Amino acid sequence: MVTQCATSFTLFAAGDVIAQQLIERKGLEKHDFARTARLGFYGGALFGPLVTKWFQLLNKLQFSSPTKAVAYRVYLDQFLFTPGIVAFFFGSMTLLEGRGFSEATERIREAYVPTLIRNWGVFIPTQVINFAVVPHHLRFVVIRI
Repeated sequence: MVTQCATSFTLFAAGDVIAQQLIERKGLEKHDFARTARLGFYGGALFGPLVTKWFQLLNKLQFSSPTKAVAYRVYLDQFLFTPGIVAFFFGSMTLLEGRGFSEATERIREAYVPTLIRNWGVFIPTQVINFAVVPHHLRFVVIRI
């Protein structure tokens, strides 16, 4: 658990640094270090433990064939777990920014559906590969890269 959370912290924070510096081109002077810290905290303290336990649960499930295992794990991950984690992300990030529950609700309302649809476009195929060929102890890293 500690390794997964530390990995998640590092990848979330590094992802934000890359976003701010390479995509948004803010430069060091305008870098939002509080945003990087919030995303690192979210990754390490909130997302990391949830996803670690979720993947442990999925790994314990027994199926009659490897193909069914992949199909059911992807289905459960993307249509049971992911809808909740997307809402959790927007809600918790809004609260970590110091805004209230009404703002969190509004942010979820505005961003939820477009984010979920984009997520499915990327992560359904990613999770098929992840659950089919990646060893279970490395699956967490695949979804964070």
